[in-house]
Amino acid sequence: MTYIRTTERSISTRVLNNLQNNLGQLAETQQRMSSGKMISVPSDSPTGTASALQLRGDVRVQQQYQRNVDDALGWLGTIDTALSSATTQLNGARDLVLQGISSGTGGSADAREALATEIDNIRSSLIGVANTSYLGRPVFGGTTGKATAYDAAGAYTGDGGAVVRSVGDNTKIPVNGDAAATFGTGTGQLFTVLSDIAKHLREDPSALTADLARLDTASERVRTQAADVGARQNRVTQSESTVTDRLLTLKGQLSNIEDIDLPQTVTDLKLQETAYQASLAATARVVQPSLMDFLR
Repeated sequence: MTYIRTTERSISTRVLNNLQNNLGQLAETQQRMSSGKMISVPSDSPTGTASALQLRGDVRVQQQYQRNVDDALGWLGTIDTALSSATTQLNGARDLVLQGISSGTGGSADAREALATEIDNIRSSLIGVANTSYLGRPVFGGTTGKATAYDAAGAYTGDGGAVVRSVGDNTKIPVNGDAAATFGTGTGQLFTVLSDIAKHLREDPSALTADLARLDTASERVRTQAADVGARQNRVTQSESTVTDRLLTLKGQLSNIEDIDLPQTVTDLKLQETAYQASLAATARVVQPSLMDFLR
């Protein structure tokens, strides 16, 4: 039979080692309690750290989508307001043309001049609408770095490029206004039509009937683009909802990995404090004998 010799020193060593282990566990629990996190350094949980890093990357991607959504809604909301204003003014211009047609060549020159002046004012106002900007960039100017999309004469100075925002995975939406599709080109351009109307009110009222048809065509283009902008706003809003839901899910998953279970951690802390106090009391009794005790 083999006997293991037990000495005071071996007992003291084991007890002190156990005491140190208890103290270490208590320190770890206090660290989790104070930080609120299960993982303070990668060695706490290598697999958890890897998962947390991946989730944090996904969260940053969704947060960027969220910023893109906000920017896209800003662009599209600005365009929608501009087109609503343009539609209202075009309705007013149509009424003026109808008045000119009604009075015809029999109307007084002064009355027709007054109508022509109002048309000129509407034209100038609509050029201002076409130069509407968002954050210093003309919303109908494409990707141009210029401050305006049209000059004072109504000539297009933009580049026709598309301003695109990524608002979700594999979801890119143009957020600028299409100047050519909205205001037309050539002889059918809205500003050219209004200029011709003002000229004919002054010089040739008989041409106003044809001008009215051209104006209606130009107005229809504006309304069509307003509907297109509304559809894009709906898509961006849907993407916003998707991004928000995805962010909540990712943050929940990240919390499950990183954050402590507070009630459980409080319970663990109390148990470990009690165990440590008990270990201290036991250690005090074990290491109490001294040389003097053996010499008595």
